[in-house]
Amino acid sequence: MRVAITARHFELTPALRQLVEQRLAKLERILSERAISATITLTKEKFRHRTDLEVHTKGEHLLNGDGEGNSWTVSVREAVRKVEHQAEKLKSRWTEGKRQRVSAKGRETVPTRARAEAPAPRRIVRPTRYAIKPMSIEDAAMRVESGPDTFVVFRNSETEAISIVHRRKDGSLGLIEPD
Repeated sequence: MRVAITARHFELTPALRQLVEQRLAKLERILSERAISATITLTKEKFRHRTDLEVHTKGEHLLNGDGEGNSWTVSVREAVRKVEHQAEKLKSRWTEGKRQRVSAKGRETVPTRARAEAPAPRRIVRPTRYAIKPMSIEDAAMRVESGPDTFVVFRNSETEAISIVHRRKDGSLGLIEPD
């Protein structure tokens, strides 16, 4: 991670530079290789010490933190603590997949973890309605064989019960009758 430290209204000492780099070490461990650069602005105004910290990460994320205190250690600690909190939340989004991803169609969103663990639920398509006509089993079988339908629901003319004739995977026809 590139680190740029700017001092305003005072000279930057090596001890202060070392303090800032030590505090950023934990931040680098949290973000690992995803941290691109950090910009630290240290400002001294009378007895007040201000630290503004901005970290740029992959994915165009900017993490900001500012600290204020009567010493540099308090000011830097406060700013880094705020950015660490933001970095932990961002990292949990990256690793746990809490954010929802938009599908290719752009309409529906599916959580990444849920998509990986559970198969998609089956979709029920409502066909057009058709009348149940009384016919014999032979007539229903001819209708399935000659038409594009894979099944026919009909009222059996012999028993007056509703039955189903369907085309099986092996090509033969099956009959479903109630008890």
